[in-house]
This record gives sequence, structure tokens and C-alpha cells, in this order.
Amino acid sequence: MISAPSGQTALMPVGAWPTDAYSGESKEVFANGEAIQLLHQPAAHTNGDSIAFFRRSDVIATGDLLDLTRYPMIDEKRGGTFSGVLAGLNRIIDIAVPENWQEGGTMIVPGHGRIADEADVVEYRNIVTIIRDRIEDMIAKKMTLAQIKAARPTLDYDGRYGATSGEWTTDMFVEAVYRDLSKGRR
Repeated sequence: MISAPSGQTALMPVGAWPTDAYSGESKEVFANGEAIQLLHQPAAHTNGDSIAFFRRSDVIATGDLLDLTRYPMIDEKRGGTFSGVLAGLNRIIDIAVPENWQEGGTMIVPGHGRIADEADVVEYRNIVTIIRDRIEDMIAKKMTLAQIKAARPTLDYDGRYGATSGEWTTDMFVEAVYRDLSKGRR
């Protein structure tokens, strides 16, 4: 984030903040000898997520849509949804091209965590999908949110992505997935 909370110093002066917005699904720009596609990913981490695809360099910058240090953060107050995050992960996979034996190829720069390739994003997407399927099954069995959290549908992956404290915990992730999947069932 370029700005800062009230009373704190921003990372960059206001005059250096980006001011060029785009409406619609995408925008194409040419900078530093390279074509760049900016792709809006609606209702993902927030409703303002963009994926930047640097075509010549074969690099995708995902912003906070992809965070390889924890479960996907869903900022519901700013329009984020679990379904949108999953759609965004699938879009990244659609754009990326692997090299030999699914390793290498398009480099993917997440908002947090190490640089990845398509195989890393596929693995992360599969984990998130498995957790979604588990929670969806529990909802179909009429389990309450408290019962679902007690069943620990993320247990297999908590060692790598889980957190019990901080700004985004495993419980918060499960709650966000539950709310998104429960829409229309009530």
C-alpha cells in the first residue's frame, strides 16, 4: 500500500502516487519497451484488484490477489469475495505458461511471499478448492459456522498457511468462505 493510516507517513509523497485509472475489464499500456496488460479481477481480495501481465518479460504481478504466506485474504468491506479470489487464481493460471515439466516459464510475483511459477499457483488454487469443497459439504449437512470451525477443514494446510493471530487468521478465512458459500442458501 502506498498510502498510510491517518497520522503516519506515507511510503511515497502524494505527488508520486499513481493517478491513471481504468474502467472496464482491462487496459493495455506500453512502458519501458514492453507491452503491459492490466486486467481487473472483480470481487477478489477487494473489488479493486488488478493483475499486471508484462508480456515481453513473461511476468505476472498479482498484488494481494495471491499471497503465498497465508490463506487468501478476503476484504469483504472493500468488495472482496472468496469466489472472486478463486476466479482470480484460475485467471492467473490461464495466463501463465509453464516451461519443462510444469516448472519455470511465466514468473508470478505475488503480493506476499516468494516468486512463483504456474505449478505453485496451481498447488495453492487446489488447496483453496479442497477447503472450499469441504466447507461446502459441511454447509450442505446443515453444520453451523461454529461446528465447521471446530471440524477444522483447513487442518492439512495450517502448518503452511494457517495463523491463530495477526491481521488474517485461519478462523477469519473459514468465516469468509462460509459467508460467501452460504449466500443464497439462507
